[in-house]
Amino acid sequence: MKTVFVAGHSKLPSGMAANHISESLTLTLEVDKKYGVIVDASCTLATEHGRKFVKSLLKGYSLKDGTEEPIARLKEGYLGKAGNALEAALKDSYKQYQLYQ
Repeated sequence: MKTVFVAGHSKLPSGMAANHISESLTLTLEVDKKYGVIVDASCTLATEHGRKFVKSLLKGYSLKDGTEEPIARLKEGYLGKAGNALEAALKDSYKQYQLYQ
């Protein structure tokens, strides 16, 4: 197995469509073991379009370089209410990755 699966969680803001399903957001990352590169990503946003967009923002970044660049990309590209929740879930995923390391 050449990848690991890490998951991060955060609380969603009130008033979001996804909040009716769950009060938390989950962000999952498939990460290359050797280089730390995010090879796939998924999240529990309500729309498929949103999930695909977040995936496109995160795919290709190496967690060995930290989260500064992908967080900046999220802030620049994702302008929805869940922006802070996505950032928090990414930071939580990163903590899980660091524990693995």
